[in-house]
Amino acid sequence: MNIYDTKNMKNICYVLSLLMLWCTSCKATPESNLQQNTESKQDSVLKIANARFDAYLPKLENKRVGLIVNHTAKVGEKHLLDTLLALGVDVVKIFAPEHGFRGDADAGAYIKDDKDRQTGLPIISLYGNQKKPPADALADIDVLIFDIQDVGARFYTYISTMHYAMEAAAEAQKSFIVLDRPNPNGFYTDGPVLDTAFRSFVGMHPIPIVHGLTVGEIAHMIQGERWIAGAEHLDLSVILMHNYFPHRRDYALKDAPSPNLPNLRAIQLYPSLCLFEGTNVSVGRGTDAPFQIIGSPFLPSTAFSFVPKPKAGAQNPKHEGKTCYGVDLRENDDRKYDFSLHYLLDFYHKTSDKKSFFNANFFDKLAGTKQLRKQIEAGLSEEEIRGSWRNDLERYKQMSQKYWIYQRLN
Repeated sequence: MNIYDTKNMKNICYVLSLLMLWCTSCKATPESNLQQNTESKQDSVLKIANARFDAYLPKLENKRVGLIVNHTAKVGEKHLLDTLLALGVDVVKIFAPEHGFRGDADAGAYIKDDKDRQTGLPIISLYGNQKKPPADALADIDVLIFDIQDVGARFYTYISTMHYAMEAAAEAQKSFIVLDRPNPNGFYTDGPVLDTAFRSFVGMHPIPIVHGLTVGEIAHMIQGERWIAGAEHLDLSVILMHNYFPHRRDYALKDAPSPNLPNLRAIQLYPSLCLFEGTNVSVGRGTDAPFQIIGSPFLPSTAFSFVPKPKAGAQNPKHEGKTCYGVDLRENDDRKYDFSLHYLLDFYHKTSDKKSFFNANFFDKLAGTKQLRKQIEAGLSEEEIRGSWRNDLERYKQMSQKYWIYQRLN
């Protein structure tokens, strides 16, 4: 594709601006420096990896490229797909995760193969019956690029999609590039470590619920710990961000990573509240405040209530049309929403139907263990429960340090 043949002056101006940005970024810290450069105070603006063209465009020269992306894969205001095509990169295929290429499908909704309306490129679903790119879909590809915004929770399925894509790339001898992004929950690590007996698409790795890593660091861990077949043969590159500091709590994302995580409050509550997905409690799907309110028809009447109704991203919400009593977590703006069992324990103690409170199979997959459910049913306190996973969590923290590529405060 010769960008100078286009008759669209808007595209020409856009491409020229990208090239100027690319040339400017050539003075950035070398890729071999695996720690964040904190000495320079002249430029503290976060630059995500997909804007660092100097670091990855050379790897795409004369290559056929497949993109594992969704709606969050933007360079400025334009999608990565359109950006790379404008720069003359030979993108031949798109792979779509949960919620689809445009990011508007319900959680768990079946995603079909499709074509992109703007470019005509084929879209291969990686959610539903096919979670791993099939060998024939990789036959005409040299490089796979992963650029999806994660939220730092083990059960958020985009890292499971990356796992399967890395394994497929290793088996097909394709290069795999991760364009790294900030983890909005990257400032801490917490929760039970997954018992591999409960391995599923909502938890594939022996890591805690809040893992504290970026997708790039997780990719290094997946390869380094040999969690995929052929890990030692995978040609993996992680393109780093500039000026990313994991200890910061204020990485508000430009685009909602999925339909029911609309803001930073929901994202930071998600690690604690997602466990309710394995119970008879609603997390607010089908309302204007998903993962910011919780309630159930089986709780005593409270001052706050809501009624879930079908809407985009939640066509069949739990307890549809029923009054759910509970709490509104949009208040108390000064609270720091780190991982907590407080709400789960409180709702279990107050529910009128303890026998049907848990969907045991799904809850145990989310928790990564059956121990947590058993402890709640036995009446243990949060402090006692936390004590049971402390040693595993400390071992994980020690292991994970091998894969840090950004400087931590501790």
